[in-house]
Amino acid sequence: LDEFLPHVSAADRETRRVVADLLDDVRARGDLAVRECTMRFDGVDLAPDDWEIPGESWQRALERLSPVLRDALSGAVDRVREYHGHQRDEGFELTSDDGSVLGMRVLPLDRVGLYVPGGKASYPSSVIMNEVPALVAGVQEIIAVVPPQGVTDAVLAACALAGVTRVFRVGGAQAIGALAFGTATIPRVDKIVGPGNRFVAEAKRQVVGQVGIDMIAGPTEVLIIADETARPDWVAADLLAQAEHDEDATAWCVTTSRALAEALPAALERALEGAPRAAIARAALDRNGIVVLVGHMRDAIEVANRRAPEHLQVVARGADRIAANVRHAGAIFLGADTPEPVGDYVAGPSHVLPTGGTARYASPLGVYDFVKRTSIIRYSAARVARDAPHIVALAEAEGLYAHAEAVRRRLDRPRP
Repeated sequence: LDEFLPHVSAADRETRRVVADLLDDVRARGDLAVRECTMRFDGVDLAPDDWEIPGESWQRALERLSPVLRDALSGAVDRVREYHGHQRDEGFELTSDDGSVLGMRVLPLDRVGLYVPGGKASYPSSVIMNEVPALVAGVQEIIAVVPPQGVTDAVLAACALAGVTRVFRVGGAQAIGALAFGTATIPRVDKIVGPGNRFVAEAKRQVVGQVGIDMIAGPTEVLIIADETARPDWVAADLLAQAEHDEDATAWCVTTSRALAEALPAALERALEGAPRAAIARAALDRNGIVVLVGHMRDAIEVANRRAPEHLQVVARGADRIAANVRHAGAIFLGADTPEPVGDYVAGPSHVLPTGGTARYASPLGVYDFVKRTSIIRYSAARVARDAPHIVALAEAEGLYAHAEAVRRRLDRPRP
C-alpha cells in the first residue's frame, strides 16, 4: 500500500516565493499592500474603510434564511457547544505540607482569526466548527475574514450564531498576513484557524511562530471498514459523500467481503448518475478511490492504522471492538446508521480533523487549541533547603554556576 499512502510535501518553490514576497509586503505596508493584493488576485478594489461588515448585516442575513436552515445552524451551534463544554480544563493546584505550591493555570487566547474560504462552495458549518470551540474556551475576540467578492447569508448567519465578533472582506494569503502581523484596519491575532487554498495553506505555514495555527489542512479523506453486513449502495453513497468535496479527496473501502468489493464499482456508478457534483466526485474516485480486499478484520484494522485517515467509518459486526484497535484516525463513526456527514454538521465534535496521515500524532480541533497553560511554582524556605543539593549538583554539572549560587544564597539565612 505504500504508493497509495499520503506523503507530506511542501508547497512548490513558486508558491513559496509568491507567498513569502506577499507576506513581506503586508508586514511592511499593511493596508495598502492588502488592498493591492486583493485587486491583483481577487479583482476587487475595496478601500480599507469598506472591509468590515457591520454586525447589523449579519443579523439581517440571519433573518433572511429559511426557518429550516436557521434552526439547523442554531441547533448545530448548541450541539457543538455542549460537546466541547466537556473539554474545558480548569488547571490544578498542588499544595504540600510545607506550604509549597505547584500548579497549572489555563487561560484563553485573547484574539483568534478565522479564515473563511470561498472557492467551490460556501461552508457555514466550517464557521461553527472552528469558532464554537474558541467561544467555549473563553476567547473574547474572534475575527473572521471572508471572500472580498461577497459572502453568503448562511456564512454571515453562522458568524452571528457562532460567536464571531468582527468580519472583514479580505481573502487569500494577504488576509493571513493581515491577521498575523496586524494592520491599521485588521487587528493582529494570536492564532489563525480555518481551511484555504494552497496559497492560504502556505501563508499559514510561513507565519507559524508569529502566530499559532490550527493545522495545514489537506484534501478530505474517508476510509470505510466494512464486512459482509454492509450494504453496497450505502457504502457507495458514503464514499461519494466524501469524493464530492474536491477532485483530490480520498475515498477508501477496506473490506473482508469479496462480494462487497465486487459490487462497489457498479454501486458507485449508480450513485454518480444524476449527482449534482458528479464530475468532481468521479475525478476524486478515479484519482484516489481504492477498494482493499483483506482476508481478516485484523488486516483491515492494520490498513486503517497505516492510512491514519481523517474520517474512519466502521460498518461491520463488532464495530466497537474494531474501533478499539484503531490507533490512528481523526474521527471514528460507528455502525451502519452513522454516516460521516452527521459529524460534518450536527453530531457535536468539531469536524476540523487531521488529514494527510497526520492523525498519527495530531488531534481534532478543540477547546484545548484556544487556551494556553502557565506553570505556577511557589517554594517554601523548607522546600528550597531540601532541594538545594540536587539543584546545585545539576547546575554545576551543566556549568551554570550562577544557577547554583542563586540557590545557595537562600541557605545563608537564619532558619525561622
